[in-house]
Amino acid sequence: MSRENDGFVFHRDLLQWVPDVIYRAVNFFVTWDKLPTLLGAANLSAFRDRLRERNLHHTGYGTTSPRWNTGNDRWRSADGSFNSLDHPRMGMAGARFGRNFALSECVPDSLDDLLEPSPRVISEELLARHEFIPATSLNLLAAAWIQFETHNWFSHGAPKSGNEFKIPLTPNDEWPADERIDDCMKIRRTVCDETPREPWLGATPTFRNLNSHWWDAGQIYGSDRARQMQIRSGADGKIAVGDDGMLPADPVHPGADLTGFNDNWWVGLSLLHNLFAREHNVICDGLKARYPTWKDEALFQHARLINAALIAKIHTVEWTPGILGHPALDFSMHANWSGIPCRVLRAVLGKNSEAAFGIVGSPTDQHSAPYAMTEEFTAVYRLHPLIPENLDVRRLDTTEVTPSNLVHMQGPASRKFMQTHGFANLLYSFGTAHPGAIRLHNFPNFLRRFTKDGQPLLDVAAIDIMRDRERGVPRYNRFRELVGKKRVNTFEEITSIPGAARKMRSIYKGDVDRVDLMVGLLAEDLPDGFGFSDTAFRIFILMASRRLKSDRFFTDDYRAEVYTNFGLDWIHNNGMKSVLLRHMPQLGPALEGVNNAFAPWNVLRG
Repeated sequence: MSRENDGFVFHRDLLQWVPDVIYRAVNFFVTWDKLPTLLGAANLSAFRDRLRERNLHHTGYGTTSPRWNTGNDRWRSADGSFNSLDHPRMGMAGARFGRNFALSECVPDSLDDLLEPSPRVISEELLARHEFIPATSLNLLAAAWIQFETHNWFSHGAPKSGNEFKIPLTPNDEWPADERIDDCMKIRRTVCDETPREPWLGATPTFRNLNSHWWDAGQIYGSDRARQMQIRSGADGKIAVGDDGMLPADPVHPGADLTGFNDNWWVGLSLLHNLFAREHNVICDGLKARYPTWKDEALFQHARLINAALIAKIHTVEWTPGILGHPALDFSMHANWSGIPCRVLRAVLGKNSEAAFGIVGSPTDQHSAPYAMTEEFTAVYRLHPLIPENLDVRRLDTTEVTPSNLVHMQGPASRKFMQTHGFANLLYSFGTAHPGAIRLHNFPNFLRRFTKDGQPLLDVAAIDIMRDRERGVPRYNRFRELVGKKRVNTFEEITSIPGAARKMRSIYKGDVDRVDLMVGLLAEDLPDGFGFSDTAFRIFILMASRRLKSDRFFTDDYRAEVYTNFGLDWIHNNGMKSVLLRHMPQLGPALEGVNNAFAPWNVLRG
């Protein structure tokens, strides 16, 4: 390495080290969320640099080398392979989840400790919804959006029967007798990773992602070539839609739309899949008008790149500041995408500054481990309290309101519900309804006794607790330490929710170190404007940036030669509101004056 490069590396390391030291001292007295906006944003940047260095750990790929296909150098492969041309397995479908903590921290408890305290008791006593707690700063599209995103980012696959966990039930538990084994609730285990294990993994369990790990809109396009071809029309690069402009029915999964990935299907997912399938097809029209000689494959692949980047932008600069409504966070997320909107600060920080000019279009960097979604990232996105039990279905053309239950708009009932009420009316209904707050005592009860795909009756709340335990995700107090937060010594330090500390102390037998991660995250007192906990946010600080910085299609290859000038302009000039109004202009009055499409819309009075 040249002296010039040595000097640059030293300068970069110094720029990272100095803020880290300063903010460690500052945070001893003042937390980041209490600082002025620019200082708070800089504090978050210092957190991220520290996390990039210490909180990325490789677990091996767990996949065989993929086959090269024409086009892998210039557009996204179906399965995510060859995003890194030097390491083609990185992030591809079937690759293992990574870790945010050293592997020695990610070893599950012994079986006896694994079941304590009972996940079912936690579900009943701490999670069950007694009265709906709304998140009044958001609309229900925000809840649908995060499932739309996460069911692309990670899937461990459908659990199989055999060797289930047996959760003892209390004498007064009303769990159905025919769903018990030896008077226990049964919970199927996560699908095992059966690929050869590297010795350095030790006792840390590994699991594989059914989907591509990349932020590639695989929920729309699929994570394998066969599925991708199934959803395409075969003409002009477009996704197949029916005469009504809607996605066709999936011939295999009753009630679901034919799309890239349709697990856990409900009307909320259908709305967003249909919306962005339409967006893809409009992008295809724009590309064909400008490049009339392009064939179906080139049109499809370029439209996919543009649509996927627009979805990532919407998540970064609209959904995230919507649910985490803090000025420093809003500033930071816009800076993540496009940099600081201040020429003076850009000049001070220099042309190589990610903060000054944004991640998008900057050099690719994997930091301290090969790219992968992580088990801890999966764990902090357990956001089922967002789902309400009921929805008032509103019509745009009248003041008519039809009360409906969410259980009747999911699974096999989804398409019929959509056809009955209509695409535009349901978008309007979601835009004018609130999701639930991500807090204790707000887990939807229909998901705590839920039937799905021939599986045993499911208590999803108990399963969420069990998943973190079996996958070796550290419990709440240790998790806090590992993301740079102080340990708590008492239950009262976690939460001020009335009665919660007392109930947690009873369930966890006075041992604050045994509090499950999800329980702690739902109980934790929140920074001003935040919709979920600061502890969960620490993983988000790291992984939200990583999904951009590690992906060459958001970094080295985010350029006109790959996207086209038309594509870059489309991404720059559009957001969630413009997408909604392009495809459903009748929503205009409901969205008038609404700056963030994930905030509550106007209720029309006729």
